[in-house]
Amino acid sequence: MSSIGLTGPAELKYKGNMFGIDAAQPVAAPGKKLPTLFAPAERAAAADLRRQVAYFSAETLTRHLLDAVPGILAILNAHRQIVYANQALQSLLGGDGREAFSGLRPGEALDCIHAHRTEGGCGITENCSTCGAILSILAGLAGKKDVRECRITRHVQGRMVAMDLEVQSVPLDYRGERFTLVAVSDISHEKRRVVLESLFFHDILNVAGSIKGFAELLRDYDPAGKEEIFALIHAAAERVIDEIQAQRMVAAAENRELQVHPETLRSRELLRQLVEIYRRHEAAENRQLSLDPAVAEFSLVSDRTLLGRVLGNMIKNALEASRPGETVTVGCRLVDGRIEFSVHNPAFIPRPAQLQIFQRSFSTKGCGRGLGTYSMRLLSGYLQGEVSFTSCEREGTIFRASYPLTLR
Repeated sequence: MSSIGLTGPAELKYKGNMFGIDAAQPVAAPGKKLPTLFAPAERAAAADLRRQVAYFSAETLTRHLLDAVPGILAILNAHRQIVYANQALQSLLGGDGREAFSGLRPGEALDCIHAHRTEGGCGITENCSTCGAILSILAGLAGKKDVRECRITRHVQGRMVAMDLEVQSVPLDYRGERFTLVAVSDISHEKRRVVLESLFFHDILNVAGSIKGFAELLRDYDPAGKEEIFALIHAAAERVIDEIQAQRMVAAAENRELQVHPETLRSRELLRQLVEIYRRHEAAENRQLSLDPAVAEFSLVSDRTLLGRVLGNMIKNALEASRPGETVTVGCRLVDGRIEFSVHNPAFIPRPAQLQIFQRSFSTKGCGRGLGTYSMRLLSGYLQGEVSFTSCEREGTIFRASYPLTLR
């Protein structure tokens, strides 16, 4: 397998249309040699592919049984190309007959945002090295049964759709050739339930417990100090409301129901207010949060709530990633006629995490988290913006969010 290398700090960016996806590129011709950053790029010759598709196209009882299965099933050849797609997969993809998918790789058929970044197609980019689907498929082709979870972001009708899948691959040898039978289950709702349970059963329950404790203190507390207790109760209640509103906002954005309300904002004042708010956040304990003295002052037209949510998540994530005593710096500048907000922290993001950072359900904080960076990208789409980051051990991590000065 040939490979190409990367040098310098990694930078991942989502941009382009409403949700930041570039136009799809054609996949490589059969037999063409291409460089790859992960799985082999080569495809089966046209004659070989036709023969393999014919194996599973006959009107047999087996094929009718596979078509009757309500779950998604596909059979892939040794080059990870689809040679059979059952009726459930055809219905999901909306193709005109099973031949519409013959020869495609799974990510190409699903319109994964990484599958069309290079001529090599699905499985070729460095991001593919963290994809549970291709890891499971490669195991199946190596003769091993394998089950993995997969986070995929699809490009569907001009917008991004995030899915959480369970992919099971089973080796299949037929007529002396190696195939793998791939079964796919959509577990997106289950993953969302886990996130919501974590939020409500853990985070909000803890805050509610704090409110209860503060209220009990009021019964026996010195009247002179009650104002401090009132302030703590108010702050805790605000956090509960903020967490619930954040979840509602993400759900509305995913359902295309989010309303945008542009207004005129001042960049320095917006950042100053956010810095003051997050200096009091529990994530800022024993950490410094500062506004870059060179922060630019611009007038912009955008949605205050959505922009504040994106920048607030950037700040909170930076604080959570930092160690006690470290400093998080917030700034903005004008770049190519757009306003670019930035948040820097000294921590380095390991490369495997970098490759998954904007995926829904992925989190470096453990199970049940993973909407912070995902929501940055999702909400930025409504603001005609793009989010990106760079991370290296020497300079730390900088998240950037770029927007037009006037939202149209």
